[in-house]
Amino acid sequence: MIRSRAALAGGVVGALVVVEATSGVIQGYYTPLLTDIARSLGINDADVNWFEAAQLLLSSIVVPVMARMGDMFGHRRILIASLVVTMLASFGIAFAPTFPVFVIAWALQGFYVVWLPLNVAIIFSRARSRPDGPALTRKGAGIIVVALQAGAILGALAGGQLGGLLPLWGALLVPAVMVTIALAVVLFKVPDTGVRGGGTIDTRGTAILTVALLAIMSGLSLVRVDGVTVWVIGMVVAGAAGLWLFVKVEQRTEHPLVDMTMMRSPSLWPVIVTAALFGVSVLGAQGPLSTFARTNPDEVGYGLGLTSATASYVIGAYVFSLLVGAGIFARISALLTPRLVLIAASALVATGYLALIPFHAGVAQVTACMVVAGLGSGALVAALPAAAAAAAPPEHTGVATGLTNTTKTIGGAFASAAFAIALASGATAALDGGESTAGSESGYMTVWAICGSTALVAMVFLFAVPKVAFTSSADALVAEAGVPGSGVPMASTLEDAAEPTAAGDATATGTDEAER
Repeated sequence: MIRSRAALAGGVVGALVVVEATSGVIQGYYTPLLTDIARSLGINDADVNWFEAAQLLLSSIVVPVMARMGDMFGHRRILIASLVVTMLASFGIAFAPTFPVFVIAWALQGFYVVWLPLNVAIIFSRARSRPDGPALTRKGAGIIVVALQAGAILGALAGGQLGGLLPLWGALLVPAVMVTIALAVVLFKVPDTGVRGGGTIDTRGTAILTVALLAIMSGLSLVRVDGVTVWVIGMVVAGAAGLWLFVKVEQRTEHPLVDMTMMRSPSLWPVIVTAALFGVSVLGAQGPLSTFARTNPDEVGYGLGLTSATASYVIGAYVFSLLVGAGIFARISALLTPRLVLIAASALVATGYLALIPFHAGVAQVTACMVVAGLGSGALVAALPAAAAAAAPPEHTGVATGLTNTTKTIGGAFASAAFAIALASGATAALDGGESTAGSESGYMTVWAICGSTALVAMVFLFAVPKVAFTSSADALVAEAGVPGSGVPMASTLEDAAEPTAAGDATATGTDEAER
């Protein structure tokens, strides 16, 4: 038994650690460099948010489709394809000559978001034939999540330091080289499991969802250019109508992209809504945090005036607090209940961001607020997928955990677009009377207010979750949730999903994604 655990950890999991560490680097590396990138492209700080908006929009569509393709054609094959796209996009980011080309490359780099569910599926496929397969999968998932978070911390620190030592294009090449190495590792060290699933891809639903999201995002982008016009309102309304049509189509589809019947579960829909609201802060607010830290107070009267190197320490502290929050989640859940931990974590996120409104005058204040928000965010990163899996019928746990990621990404995409508009409003003039490229101070306060308010709204929704959710037996949970059960024991508790490592909370339910 010990030998099997060591073989799995040292073989496939060891190779996938490289992939997830690279994913973490991508997520943390660029943040301290965003101001330098904006100056290089000749754009204002507010326009930086369109990088994230484009990437998150693409990611929200890529995750369910690529994960489904992994089930159908092989997880290793789709992982390699996503690595190739991410590698080419990363090189494109380093050498993009114009703003539109850079945005396209940045968006395509978002294919990395599918690595984690595919990696967990690969681990599960390798371990499924062993008596302790689920435990091995949870161990493997925990290891690669630790690699992900560590990569994000190291990426933030390395990006800030290298940004001051290398020319910008040289600094931007580092993630591209790492993705290339990760691709080589998968090609030579990760064998094909041979597992293939059936079914089809819901192309009709995917197309409708894509058009609907593009319409809404295009409407938001027009606000930045011309303000609120008839065209803006028309596109947003058309996008909303597209989402309504998507729901209707999915209800009539045999193999839907999103199972709407499952979504009506009183234990599940608040979790999915919370994931979307959580995406506003955890994904949409990273750009504004970086640009505020780099804004020179001597020029505009606010900001921290940090260099890329010193800004990386603030960002690193925030990411480290995410890791701590995810790590302590399981222990606190054992003392209280997962439902209460979800509520408390949302309260921490709200407190951290709302506190930034009065307390943003210095590095210590901003860092303290971000650490508070980060502790809550880390717990939510770990808790939401496990909560969704525990609330869903056994045959749909993979779909449920995927929905938390997809809706979180959609929430982040909309937030990034809205934040770009907020930071561009109320044009900021330099103290010497000249023009400034900095986002407006009122815009930053709007960003923090939105992040804090969405966390408070999430708390309200979570209070609607039945008290037995995530902790009771499968039969009790099914009866409470009103979801047809199958008589198969459910991965019933978040505490079980967390074993044996706390970091495994974030992806322990990925085993169910593989079963799907």
